[in-house]
Amino acid sequence: MNRYLVYVDGRVQGVGFRFFACQHARARHLTGSVKNLENGLVEIYIQGEEEQINSFLSAIQQGNRFIRVDQISVKKIPIVEKEREFIYLY
Repeated sequence: MNRYLVYVDGRVQGVGFRFFACQHARARHLTGSVKNLENGLVEIYIQGEEEQINSFLSAIQQGNRFIRVDQISVKKIPIVEKEREFIYLY
């Protein structure tokens, strides 16, 4: 089990990126949260098995026809015990 703090830069606000990220995280049984920041970045806390996290990061990097990811920053952080779901934060 691992946990990462991820910052995503690009065309990631106002294009459904949080919903997109949430779908991909839940499909992989990952926990954490996704939140838009005032500086235009999106902040993601993602926790789960390494293989599933790598799959999630690959999926969000690809984006879709509305989303364009220019850069992803990933930092390993301590896990949060008892976290059970992936949620949107506002």
